[in-house]
Amino acid sequence: MTNFLIAYDIFNDKRLPKVKRVAYSFALGGQRSAVEAPLGESFMRELISQLLQLTKEEDKLNIIKFLDKPILLGRAKHVAYENKGIIIL
Repeated sequence: MTNFLIAYDIFNDKRLPKVKRVAYSFALGGQRSAVEAPLGESFMRELISQLLQLTKEEDKLNIIKFLDKPILLGRAKHVAYENKGIIIL
C-alpha cells in the first residue's frame, strides 16, 4: 500500500462535486480539494480512470506519492490495510 495526496482544481461547478465524491471515496481524509489515500495498484488505476472520465482539459489534477507515512489532513485517522500493491505511475 502506498500513500498518495490527491489535489484537484476543477473549473466547472457541476463537475466539482462529482470529482470530490470520487476522490473522497478513496481517501482517509482531507481538506477541501486535497485528500490523502492509501492505494494499491488496482485502486490507483480505478481512481485515475474515474477522475479522467470526470475532468476536462482546463481542470487540474495532481496525484503525489508520499515517500513517508501519511500526513493525515483534517480529521483522518491512520488505517492499516492488509492488501499488497505495487504502484506504477
